[in-house]
Amino acid sequence: MKLSNRIQKVGYSAIRELIPYERKAKENGKKIYELNIGAPDVSVPDVYYETFKTVKKGALPYAQAQGLPELRKATAKYYKNRNINFDADDIFITNGASEALLFTFETIADYGEEILTTNPFYTNYMTAFDQLGINIETFDTDPNDGFALPEEKEIEKHISDKTVGILLSNPTNPTGALYSEEEIERICKIAKKYDLYIVADEVYREFVYDGNKYKSFGEVEGIEENLILIDSISKRFGACGARIGSVASKNEEFKDGINKLCNSRLAVPTIEQMAAARLYDIDESYFKEVNEEYQKRRDLIYEELINIPGVTVKKPKGAFYVMPKLPVDDTEKFAIWMLENFDIDGETIMFAPAKGFFKNQEDGKQMIRLAFILNTEDLKKSMKILCEGIKAYVNENE
Repeated sequence: MKLSNRIQKVGYSAIRELIPYERKAKENGKKIYELNIGAPDVSVPDVYYETFKTVKKGALPYAQAQGLPELRKATAKYYKNRNINFDADDIFITNGASEALLFTFETIADYGEEILTTNPFYTNYMTAFDQLGINIETFDTDPNDGFALPEEKEIEKHISDKTVGILLSNPTNPTGALYSEEEIERICKIAKKYDLYIVADEVYREFVYDGNKYKSFGEVEGIEENLILIDSISKRFGACGARIGSVASKNEEFKDGINKLCNSRLAVPTIEQMAAARLYDIDESYFKEVNEEYQKRRDLIYEELINIPGVTVKKPKGAFYVMPKLPVDDTEKFAIWMLENFDIDGETIMFAPAKGFFKNQEDGKQMIRLAFILNTEDLKKSMKILCEGIKAYVNENE
């Protein structure tokens, strides 16, 4: 029997494609430090779990398709405290940011149209585009410049009559780049000039280091009709498994389209939404403590990486990813070799080869994405394993 051409075009995520090798390594008794997936290990605040204890037994009805009012109100209050002007009626709760992205692209782009984004980009953007028959166009960001955005003219070279929107994550997955206020204004100027949507993926908003200031697209005046803001509680509260995301916009036509899709899938889980609403009541000190912990991890992994012979890397300013270049020809082969053939005292590491984060996969063959989501002790062990693994691999393949 035949499968659709659409599904045959969809590939596996670059983040998870090595899981069969990981499973086999574990079956062979290896302990694996997982640095491939951005799943934070910080504890979800207790108020989330306390909600489940208070739910009365009985029928469990659907929530409103747009999301529980208390969660939309809590999200709007959180935004306004950060000078981001969205009301509860502008916010739609989704099954994670992944559904928010999928619904957004389904609403704004037709088959064969284009979304413009950075190169490299979050690999699962491509998965969504492939599902919907949307093409991706990219402009390069320079790893030697911390993956900063190129100048306006360079970005404009990649805009065509098929371009409908510009997609950016900030801080950025997979590079850890943090865009300056000037870079944000640059994108806004281009979007207004060419009448494009700005799809701003801001799920890592709290993860900004070294005292740098964060500028949200939601703070910029004059782009209300252009802006679509993607968000999630997954990273902010360490609640990836809750699958609570959101999409927000002031554009009434866009909201009508999103509402149709929300109604078609009925609802997001009710109790998880109730619990998520309570998360936004926690003290701001929670974000400060989490940020300080991740800055320690960022500092440690960066210092370890720059001391590995042949590795080149820039210190990330945000999120919890770093994308170094390794002295190997193909990091996917190296990743498999690490799982199958290398360990120190029965321990090895798993990371994401970077080729899946680039439009032209050859561009990322020597790079990897590391998620520094482990405690500092485990990160230090992981970097020792990486260092010794590189030495052994290079010697074996000379």
